[in-house]
Amino acid sequence: MGQQINLTFAYTLKKRFVEQYGESIRFEGEKFWLFPSFEKIASIHADDLRKLQFTNRKAEYIIGIAQAMTDGELDKELLLLKNNYQQIKKSLMMIRGIGAWTADYVMMKCLHIPSSFPVTDVGLHNALKKLLDLERKPTIEEIKMYAADWEGWQAYTTFYLWRSLYDN
Repeated sequence: MGQQINLTFAYTLKKRFVEQYGESIRFEGEKFWLFPSFEKIASIHADDLRKLQFTNRKAEYIIGIAQAMTDGELDKELLLLKNNYQQIKKSLMMIRGIGAWTADYVMMKCLHIPSSFPVTDVGLHNALKKLLDLERKPTIEEIKMYAADWEGWQAYTTFYLWRSLYDN
């Protein structure tokens, strides 16, 4: 949902989506929303998501990915059976709507692969620029050079770098 849009609008889209298709629970007088199941998402029509300000393509991707999960074509356990990072990434990227950044993000957040590394991520670039007090954002090659010391821990490092952007 948050691909190629600013974080503020990404949060707005996600909130609309969850409140429209998820369920809520109350705890100690406060309402909490639960993200809809992939089965529920697979049943949504793209036109309905466009009403929430999703682009047609983004709506098709989200629904298509949920349908792939429903059909068993996309399965966490099957992905984890792959031999290595590149095979998992390639399998994910074969699904319409999943590019390199999304594949890395899924491997970080869902599959818990610590070597996953979204090297092209703008937030990562901004965090390194800020942390290293650089005059410009580092290039991909410079980031790979810094990351050589993070081998096996790139996902964790990325999360810490992203988090550093929220600290003042």
